[in-house]
Amino acid sequence: MAAHFGRRLRKGAASTAVAAAAVAALSASQAPGVAGEDNRPATAEATNSVPDGTGGATGNSPYYTDLPPLKSPAPSPSAPVGTPVSRGDAEAGIPATVLDAYQKAAAELRTSKPGCNMPWQLLAAIGNVESGQARGGQVDADGTTLHRILGPQLDGNGFALIPDTDGGAYDGNSSYDQAVGPMQFIPSTWAWAGRDGNGDGEKDPNNIYDAALAAGHYLCRNDWDLSREADLHSAILSYNNSQDYLALVLNWMEYYRKGTHTIPDGTGGVPEHRSDQGTHSTPSPSPRPTQPPTTKPAPKPHTPGDGDGDGGNETPSPKPPTPKPPVPPTPTPTPPGTPTDLVDHLTGTGTGKLTAMAGDAFTERIGVRAETKVGKSVAKVRIRFTLTGDTDATFAGGETVATVATDAKGVALAPPLQAGEKTGAFKVTAAVVGRQVKGVDYTATVTERVADALARTSTTPLTCTAGGEFAQQVQLKATYRGAAADKVAATATVVKSLLDATANDKGPYFKDADGKPVRTLTGLRTDAKGLLTLPKLYADDTAGTFLLRVTTAGGATVTVPLTVEAAGSPAVPTPDPSTSSGSPAPDPSASS
Repeated sequence: MAAHFGRRLRKGAASTAVAAAAVAALSASQAPGVAGEDNRPATAEATNSVPDGTGGATGNSPYYTDLPPLKSPAPSPSAPVGTPVSRGDAEAGIPATVLDAYQKAAAELRTSKPGCNMPWQLLAAIGNVESGQARGGQVDADGTTLHRILGPQLDGNGFALIPDTDGGAYDGNSSYDQAVGPMQFIPSTWAWAGRDGNGDGEKDPNNIYDAALAAGHYLCRNDWDLSREADLHSAILSYNNSQDYLALVLNWMEYYRKGTHTIPDGTGGVPEHRSDQGTHSTPSPSPRPTQPPTTKPAPKPHTPGDGDGDGGNETPSPKPPTPKPPVPPTPTPTPPGTPTDLVDHLTGTGTGKLTAMAGDAFTERIGVRAETKVGKSVAKVRIRFTLTGDTDATFAGGETVATVATDAKGVALAPPLQAGEKTGAFKVTAAVVGRQVKGVDYTATVTERVADALARTSTTPLTCTAGGEFAQQVQLKATYRGAAADKVAATATVVKSLLDATANDKGPYFKDADGKPVRTLTGLRTDAKGLLTLPKLYADDTAGTFLLRVTTAGGATVTVPLTVEAAGSPAVPTPDPSTSSGSPAPDPSASS
């Protein structure tokens, strides 16, 4: 459909008359001083109100005026508008895909425009007022409305006058513009405000993901900070320039802030009262005139010899009324089914063992298949993957929740998993958006970083005189499968011998924070290049050759000889017989 719209737009734009009308309408439809997206009004006062005559995002199209339930939180101090209704908790239910679109748009704006402080409840409030949450969530798995949602034509008859700007591509009207989609954008505004919110490469005002993201960017322009009351009011008024509209949206936003819940797509209610009722609504039929009551007929005059033996002196009995056939009740229209309604269960797609080292990406992808009761696959069903557990693992992109639509084979693959630094197990749950069916759980494990090889970066022998200090610090490099192994834990110990890995009680030593000798160091970790540089080594008064053993997580080990010469003896360089591998080679000549 979006591609079809594009063709029609290009065809319409080819007409000079239509192009001129589009420019004029675009200028008229935007907030004052707004030529694009991020222009600030000329004065501070301009942000507090929107002058009469601007059409905002909707061209001041009509909107639903039903207020939240009476038991909702206290409304904003603005004067109430519309018709109060009390529908209990049902009003707090937002269709699953529609709610997902609002929350996803707000999350994107937290990254792209953090200074705006966009609450998703504001998008939900506007979506309810504009279209009753896409007419109760009548959207498909991709978020596109099942039926086009259109406002009245903006022909100046009680509404703004906006001649056609899109050649009828979005609204099907080649004479005048009409507000389109769940967020009711007029085509002239959508031309610059439209966004692709669901990543399909299209900008479709009939798609709730695209429309919600576009509405968010529209409300965040002019550097407005929606945590400030003045900026919040200015943004809402720029969407539809009406104080009644402002009060209504604030009421709904506050109501949603106090609590909402998800309901299946297509099951939400639609408000009943619109702002144009009384002036542009269809008139009610006039009542029929009251019929005079039927009186009992007067008796016939006496007629002799009427043939029944009573001399003709009788009053005829009235005929029994003919019973009318019962009128069958008008069936309640059933909302059109969606692919989600067909899903009976989810099955896993044979994902293997999910294990990754800290900081690495998981090589296996999580997937599920949506199936009917008889095992038939269901396409275009939104699957939500949720990651829980005591780790810092995420999906690629840093999110812990991802929503993916099933493909033609009914399969949805979650984004790649990325392990964090915290080791342990976590769970990924796959569930159908908008339908209560049993989900599928996967368990994944993050293991510690390891190295499979360790070696000195220098071959220079390490020697010093008894009671002195080693001039050169020990530096090693850890690798894993030939690549530098960063952030790998390691332990260094001056051992008694190759066959006895316990710490020696004499010979070279390190110093702790208090300057006391220690011969075992723990908590060491390689740097980003896989390098591990040990602290300076000192020698006590014992001469001889000693062994320093360094071991990393994963078992990579290197043993480095340390030579201590007696005081007054010339230091004789000794070739470095250090070994490095997963297990050190024996060295029977080494002494303790």
